[in-house]
Amino acid sequence: MTRADVTGARRIVVKVGSSSISGENVGQLGPLVDALATAHGRGAQVVLVSSGAIATGMPYLHLSSRPTDLATQQAAAAVGQNVLVFRYQQQLDRYAIVAGQVLLTASYIENPTTRSNAQRAMERLLALRILPIVNENDTVATHEIRFGDNDRLAAMVSQLIGADLLVLLSDVDALYTRPPGAPGAEPITHVPFDDDLAGVELGDIGAAGVGTGGAGTKIAAAKLAAASGTPVLLTSTTRVADALAGAEIGTWFEATRS
Repeated sequence: MTRADVTGARRIVVKVGSSSISGENVGQLGPLVDALATAHGRGAQVVLVSSGAIATGMPYLHLSSRPTDLATQQAAAAVGQNVLVFRYQQQLDRYAIVAGQVLLTASYIENPTTRSNAQRAMERLLALRILPIVNENDTVATHEIRFGDNDRLAAMVSQLIGADLLVLLSDVDALYTRPPGAPGAEPITHVPFDDDLAGVELGDIGAAGVGTGGAGTKIAAAKLAAASGTPVLLTSTTRVADALAGAEIGTWFEATRS
């Protein structure tokens, strides 16, 4: 698949980070759903991997910053996941699309039995034209069984369902040769499958304080998905509609050829 084939993608996984849909950016949730609904409306099977449970739950626990201890993170996730999916469903109601919540831990994917169960459930949800909203199960996950970041989770979900395209969204419109805003930083539009990006000076992609991913996690996730045959488009949440319309934006990670 190339950029020109995006609008014909049968299965699409879209990952959005905490900083893009919480706090002052909570208003981006509506336009994100608009773009997903447009792809859904043309017949694509769409899966959303959404961070944001902990960030969404923080105000309800009167927390001004992301908690550092596991128990409070789990409590914030328990509260926030409920609110987050409710907000998504409110937006999806405008298109008569029903969301299905899928919470995973790394151990679910790594164990053959639970992986098969998760795969079967996802296949059925998609066949029923449900839009799965996937997140790490932060309420029960421990440091030992975590994915670590939802970029990796999105890549593994892409593998699980055989996605035709993975779209990784952040606060930055592309991968750059240096941290965005640094002197001489240039956007990278295309990454061949065998490119190790050795000359790229990594910085963060995404606002600090509520998320866990950066440029390095997104590159690693893109490489993981691409190695399984799924091309990846990295761009900003504000440009998701353009991304799903096949516009020449962001950074395209070429998939391996079978």
